[in-house]
Amino acid sequence: MAQKPRERAEKKWKPRRTPPTEQSWFDLIRPTVLREIEDEVAERLERIPTSLNEYGYDRWGLDIRSVQSALTMAVALYRYYFRVEVFGIDNLPDGKMLLISNHAGQIAIDGAMIGVATVMEAEPPRIIRGMGEYWLPTLPFVSEAMVRTGSVVGTPKNCNDLLDAGEAVIAFPEGVGGMNKLFAERYKLQHFGNGFMRLALTNDTPIIPVAVVGSEEQAPGLANLKPLARLLGMPAFPITPTFPLLGPLGMLPLPVKYRIYFGTPMNFRGDPDDEDAIIRKKVARVKDRIQTMLADGVAERESIFW
Repeated sequence: MAQKPRERAEKKWKPRRTPPTEQSWFDLIRPTVLREIEDEVAERLERIPTSLNEYGYDRWGLDIRSVQSALTMAVALYRYYFRVEVFGIDNLPDGKMLLISNHAGQIAIDGAMIGVATVMEAEPPRIIRGMGEYWLPTLPFVSEAMVRTGSVVGTPKNCNDLLDAGEAVIAFPEGVGGMNKLFAERYKLQHFGNGFMRLALTNDTPIIPVAVVGSEEQAPGLANLKPLARLLGMPAFPITPTFPLLGPLGMLPLPVKYRIYFGTPMNFRGDPDDEDAIIRKKVARVKDRIQTMLADGVAERESIFW
C-alpha cells in the first residue's frame, strides 16, 4: 500500500531568544545591556506580521534574524550615542505608507534611526523598507546586508511591489545630493525627484513627511573631491574634519543628538503619468512641509549635542 506523502510541517520563524541555560560563551561576554536590548527587540518583532518562507525569508530576502541583529546594535546607538528623541510617531497610519525624509551625514545613519523609531516607538511596531541607491550593491558585503535587513534597490517595481503588499517604504528624494551636501548647506533641502510622487499616486499611498535634525552635523562636509570620486567609482568623496585625516576612524559620526519629527499624512490624487510640471507642484508641497519641519526643529534645539 502506497504511503501518503508526508505533509511539510509549518515552521514559525521567530527572533532569537536564548534561554539562560543555553547561553554560549559569546552570550556570556556580551554586555548585559545588549542582551536586554536583544530580548526587547525580539518582543517588538514578534508583533510584526511577516510572510516568511520555510527558510525564514520573505519574498524580498528579508531575514528576521538579520533584522534582529542589526536592530540590537542600532538601538544601542539610538539610545546611548545619538540619544534620539521622537515626535509625532502616532501620525503613522496602518497599512502601506511612503515615508519621505531629508538625508545627510555621509553614512545613512538617519535611515537606520528612523527604522529603529518605527519598530521600537510606534504602536503597532513597523519595519520600514529602504530604497537603496543603485551603487550600494556594488560595495562588498553591502548588497546582502541591505537585502537581509529589509532594504531593496530603489527601482519603481520594487517600491510598487512593497506598497502593494501593504509595507511601509522610506525614500530620500535628495539622494546622494543630500548625503554629500556641504556643512554650509545643512538643512537646506536639495533637489527632490518626482519618482516618489508618481509611486504614491499609482498606489494611492499616503506620504508621511519626516524631518531629521542632528544628522546634518554628524559628519560636517568641508569639501567634495569629485575627480577622486569618479576615479574610485563613488558618488562622492567627502572631506570632513576627521576624514581622511584619521583614516577609517575618521568615518565615525560625531555624537550629535538626533530629533526625528513625523508629520501628519499627506494624501494626493491625480494621474501618475501627468506631465512633470503638474507632478512637481505636488512634490513641492511635500518638500515645503519637510523644510518647515526642519526649520522648526532646528529653532527649538539649544545645542547639536543635547
